[in-house]
Parts: sequence; structure tokens; C-alpha cells
Amino acid sequence: MAFVCNAIWTVKPGSEEIVSEAIAQLSPATRTEPGNIYYQSYVDPAVPNVFRIFEVYKDADAFAAHATYDHFIEHALGKAIPELESRVREIYETLDV
Repeated sequence: MAFVCNAIWTVKPGSEEIVSEAIAQLSPATRTEPGNIYYQSYVDPAVPNVFRIFEVYKDADAFAAHATYDHFIEHALGKAIPELESRVREIYETLDV
């Protein structure tokens, strides 16, 4: 079973550009991680301060490793997350049926 995270980042007013730029760096780097299966960020143009990131990893260990990589530390922890009003992570496992 794969490990899935649906992250919802609500950005402080005026910080949309900072978060967007951080995600633009974070996304392609995350896709190169050994345990990453899928990583896609998206935003509703009508609600530009809410970013969503849909992540799929081979297992929970691969997801945990994601937070240790330099690109996550630099772009997520160092740039984007300090600009958030809230950060929600919904965790799932796929059903292999």
C-alpha cells in the first residue's frame, strides 16, 4: 500500500508569491526522491491563498524521509511554512483492491 498526504496550505495575506516560488522549487526536487511516486501542487485561481499538495510515497518511511531532504528544509521549512496561516495534512493509505 502506498502512503498518501493531501497537504493544504493557507497563506498569510500578501505571501502568495513567496509560497508559490517555494513550491516551484520544492515540487521538481521532491519528484526525484527515491520513495516518491507522485507529487503535484495546485491552487484554485479564485482562492489564490490556498495551496494544495497531493503527495504519494511508496510507504510511511519514504514520507518521513521527505522532511529530511535539503530541498524540503530550504523551500518548505525555510520559505513557505513561515508564511502560512495554517497547515493541514490529511494522511491516507491506498487500497490495493
